[in-house]
Amino acid sequence: MSLASWFRWNEPPNRISQRNPTEMVVETLMMELNWQIKQAEKQQRERENEYRKIKTGVDYGWLVSYPKQSYDISPGERLQLEDMCTKIHPSYCGPVILRFRQLIAEYEPEAQEVSRLFRSVLQEAADKIKEEEEAKKLARQWNTKNKTSLSLTAFKSRSRISPFISDIKTISEDVERGTQPTRRVWSMPEFRNAK
Repeated sequence: MSLASWFRWNEPPNRISQRNPTEMVVETLMMELNWQIKQAEKQQRERENEYRKIKTGVDYGWLVSYPKQSYDISPGERLQLEDMCTKIHPSYCGPVILRFRQLIAEYEPEAQEVSRLFRSVLQEAADKIKEEEEAKKLARQWNTKNKTSLSLTAFKSRSRISPFISDIKTISEDVERGTQPTRRVWSMPEFRNAK
């Protein structure tokens, strides 16, 4: 038995475990939610301090100690949000986060309202995903239906249309033959060069 087997440093480094993309999406979106809640609390405290400064005229902000995080989502609501996150395709994770940040910047909600905004963004993304899947499904159905109908019409119609065999006289045919064209009856007047 070799001595190297007793020590772990000779083993190749373990690769990062391959996680399910859905788990990664859920984790990423929930981390974004928690971060936005903390930011909303921070902004809320800053607004309260500004109001207190204006009201009293004195800044006692350096005396106040704040809890790390005072607001937390209820476990039931967290489970519902995580369930909604599982319905989000990984390619939509970035756009969902961007839309969520836009709404946060636009409305500047309090900490309690952040989860409702997050829920609305998730619902909007889930609806969009569902619409796109339905559109793809209809397009696939249309394409398969069109292929069969076109193949059937190709077998039914054996007659060919030849654009060069025609009884209709055109001006270009007359010019090509060198014959004098007949008088036109069109909406524009005919202009001829005087020889």
